[in-house]
Amino acid sequence: MASWQEIENDAPEFAARFLRLFDGGKHKTMATLRRDGSPRISGTETQFKQGELWLGSMGGAVKAADLLRDGRVAVHGPSTDPGEEGAGTWPGEAKLSGRAVEVTDPLVVKAVVGAEPGDSHLFRVDIAGVVITRVEEAMLVIESWAPGRGVSVVRRR
Repeated sequence: MASWQEIENDAPEFAARFLRLFDGGKHKTMATLRRDGSPRISGTETQFKQGELWLGSMGGAVKAADLLRDGRVAVHGPSTDPGEEGAGTWPGEAKLSGRAVEVTDPLVVKAVVGAEPGDSHLFRVDIAGVVITRVEEAMLVIESWAPGRGVSVVRRR
């Protein structure tokens, strides 16, 4: 697992392109695991701050209960459709996976959220992998980063 800062240090150009896509809109889609192991999709908002990826949840939310029980998580940035010009104008999409860890230290919560802890949850995401998917010259291009491996690129026709 890695912090966001580690990814930026290891692959700065890749990390910058990921951020442009991932933060292209405020709302993200997050996948968690229900008690029975089946997936749950929820909307979420994220922020990159202090070299980490953070996400929050209202107190009592089922997605928070999922993460407290099993921190495995995947987050998908906003998607856009290709323009009328075709797939060559599609900027791509960004997603990541990892483990969400609740942070309750009041000083950290205040530094990240900008407010005193309340009836909500703050999670830091320890990142297992980061992916950018895009189309280039009629080929699907999948760029991914993982700890200890760095960036790899796969092209599929």
